[in-house]
Amino acid sequence: MDHLPVFQLLMNADPVVKGVMLLLACAALICWVIACEKFARIVAFSRQVSALERQGQSREDGSSWLVSRIQAIVDSEQVANGETRAEYSARLERSLQLETGAQMQRLQSGLSFLATVGATAPFVGLFGTVWGIMRSFTGIAAAKDTSLAVVAPGIAEALFATAIGLAAAIPAVIFYNQANVLLGDVAARMTAAVTKYAKLRVYGPAQDEIPSSARP
Repeated sequence: MDHLPVFQLLMNADPVVKGVMLLLACAALICWVIACEKFARIVAFSRQVSALERQGQSREDGSSWLVSRIQAIVDSEQVANGETRAEYSARLERSLQLETGAQMQRLQSGLSFLATVGATAPFVGLFGTVWGIMRSFTGIAAAKDTSLAVVAPGIAEALFATAIGLAAAIPAVIFYNQANVLLGDVAARMTAAVTKYAKLRVYGPAQDEIPSSARP
């Protein structure tokens, strides 16, 4: 059984279909680049959060840029006149939570592209398919020949656009969902770490032993 080469399908495709395929192929490549870069950054940032968690437990020297950043924010927030420890702790936690949000926003950059490709690539591919089928039917009418040998190549090249659209969309959706899960876990860990760090700074290492009724 003879098979029509994929390269020949691409070369014989309508210019519009070729443009759709090229657009989807570029989008798929960009998605893979973003995903690899994003997962590498998340893993690296997770290690920074681990260092921050250890810092909150042992008050060891800052060994990461995130620990140094948190320390700088804490050092810049001094106790105001007449401010109780509870008020100072709340203000310090707010500042650290703002920093947490800023770090998470940096890590989320590029995810919107993955979401866009995942949502639109199948429809873009379907547009290429519909256009290719319309062209094939026009060619069939002009040739006045409905044999399979005439119909099949045009239909095949049209359906190839949908295949590329799905090939771009499926990894994009998987990468997007997985990245969001990892970012949610890292955000929760960092939120807990900076809260504990702030209380450690205000109340000291033994603050968990102080009865809540005795705290200001």
